[in-house]
Amino acid sequence: MSLAIQVAIYGNRVANMILNTADLVISVGARLSLRQIGNMPEYFAPNAKLIRADIDQYELSRFIKSDEEKYLKDAKEFLEELILEDIPKYTEWHKACFKAKKILEKIDIVEGNLCMAKLSTMLPANPIIAVDVGQNQCWSAQSLELKGHGGRLLIGGGYGSMGCGLPYAIGASIATNNGVVYCVTGDGGLQMNIQELQTVVREKLPIKILVLNNHALGKISEVQAVSYEGRFAQTTAESGYTVPNFANIARAYGIKSDTLKTYKDLDEYKSWMKDDSPCLIDISLSDDTKLIPKVNWNEKEIKPAIDETIERKVLYILNK
Repeated sequence: MSLAIQVAIYGNRVANMILNTADLVISVGARLSLRQIGNMPEYFAPNAKLIRADIDQYELSRFIKSDEEKYLKDAKEFLEELILEDIPKYTEWHKACFKAKKILEKIDIVEGNLCMAKLSTMLPANPIIAVDVGQNQCWSAQSLELKGHGGRLLIGGGYGSMGCGLPYAIGASIATNNGVVYCVTGDGGLQMNIQELQTVVREKLPIKILVLNNHALGKISEVQAVSYEGRFAQTTAESGYTVPNFANIARAYGIKSDTLKTYKDLDEYKSWMKDDSPCLIDISLSDDTKLIPKVNWNEKEIKPAIDETIERKVLYILNK
């Protein structure tokens, strides 16, 4: 018996491949909404028995699979009971999953992922990171690697609360007695609450704001490109969307700032990431930066396709 956790439409390729080959999925406190499983539930974990635990009875009123098991329980209570069960060893399956991950670790890496990987090397142990909604959120989930076990990644989840990154960071800093908080945001998200830079200054909050700036509303423009035949509307420079000079705006508020041509220059700002004052670093990305991989809404295939030899090798490992 193989075990897997559920992943989202923008989840890592290996996680989706593991999900597709697993024969048991245990979902604890996850909605398994359409944004997670796609528009056709029969494509979600097609070979797996599904066990769901949730504290919300209305979430459990929906069926993902006709034969699923449901438990109306607090996550802690459910997991404590699960641990008491006679659970077989999954050592070989565990090894297979990590072997597949190793094979695919260089696949699906784009500029946004590389930026998050670079940021990971600069963060202290147990950091608090507030992430906005958009492409930056998915790149963070895919590629941020946190040191320690006490860190916190604050996200809007499935609420689609674009612009939440800076307010989340402010709340987290105040809650930790003006502690250092790292805010990962996009050019679109930051513009929705940019006035809160004054709160950062007034309250003397050491928030480190990193803007992943591709000069577009990237996630929305991707949908317009794929689903609406490239009819862009207020999402790209050509269709009416523009961005200001964020570094100049931050300086006007009294926050030290700079604009980088590439994420590779982040190393020059290590001291900014460690001191007790706020900063803003505007990191330029390519205008056409994409989110990959993606499980399309009405399909089970993971796109873009990869080399068939590599795909077959991974599937062989997971299906042994």
